[in-house]
Amino acid sequence: MNVLITGGAGYIGSHTCVELLNCGYDAVVMDNYSNSSPSVIGKIATITGKKFPAYECDMLDLDGFEKIFRENKIDAVIHFAGLKAVGESVEKPLEYYHNNLTGTINLLRLMKKYGVHRFVQSSSATVYGTHNTAPFTEDMPLSTTNPYGATKEFIERILTDICHADKNWDIALLRYFNPIGAHPSGLIGENPNGIPNNLMPYIMKIAVGELPELHVFGNDYPTPDGTGVRDYIHVCDLAAGHVKALEKIDSFHGARAFNLGTGKGSSVLEVVHAFERVSGVKIPYKIEPRRAGDIAICYADCTRAEKELGWKAKYTLDDMCRDNWNFIRKNH
Repeated sequence: MNVLITGGAGYIGSHTCVELLNCGYDAVVMDNYSNSSPSVIGKIATITGKKFPAYECDMLDLDGFEKIFRENKIDAVIHFAGLKAVGESVEKPLEYYHNNLTGTINLLRLMKKYGVHRFVQSSSATVYGTHNTAPFTEDMPLSTTNPYGATKEFIERILTDICHADKNWDIALLRYFNPIGAHPSGLIGENPNGIPNNLMPYIMKIAVGELPELHVFGNDYPTPDGTGVRDYIHVCDLAAGHVKALEKIDSFHGARAFNLGTGKGSSVLEVVHAFERVSGVKIPYKIEPRRAGDIAICYADCTRAEKELGWKAKYTLDDMCRDNWNFIRKNH
């Protein structure tokens, strides 16, 4: 099976590309490198020992996008490409709606034109909003609190409507929780530009001396240590989930949602202490007021993915922190 991976040089995309190639799939990568690096393509080839076509292209460039379909026989698509910073989406909603929705519609139009009907969507636990209670299950009502989350919810709706209109489509909606970690080789991992928005990259910046301290938003939540609890999942576990979805996708007959998490929550301070434990580096932190829109506890019920995909997360929190630290030390 020849799989097009949009955003394939990004954090989750690159790890999924490695997993696909190692499992015998062929890959075609597309990325505009706005939040990634072309050097990742060579690193994927080094890890896997395999070469594959890679295109520098933007989702909004319909002609450039179509060139990929003309030059390759695509059998399935895994769709990662898109803007993804929650805070930035609040400041630039039009940019997020235009890029994420129009870009995805361009992709779906090309898939329809070239007869490609297998699709794996990179979705997010943000679609569960703030009104549901953990553990989150796939049949809960969806809502969002920011434009980034809204684009994920809208895309899920578009894909569901496509399946209702055309029974040829088989679509997996993979709702990620909080990906951290890096490939054990240390060659690829998460290294965002500027000041990170997420916990683990921020901890990494502190560990290498680029930032002074961690800002912990709220220590009065109804959790064991008062800090917010999230479901952190190793990016390699997440990548394996995409391969399992492709293996089973022909049996879906429509759009099917799956949570990809560990099914266990860890607090902010538990993550900090786990990183300190495996790295030997002290992470100073300062308690700040709660952030508007944050919820106390968020973790997944992964029963459906385990039963229907045969997938279950394997890595521990210490594994995630260790691999992250290994990557940063090799690439700082």
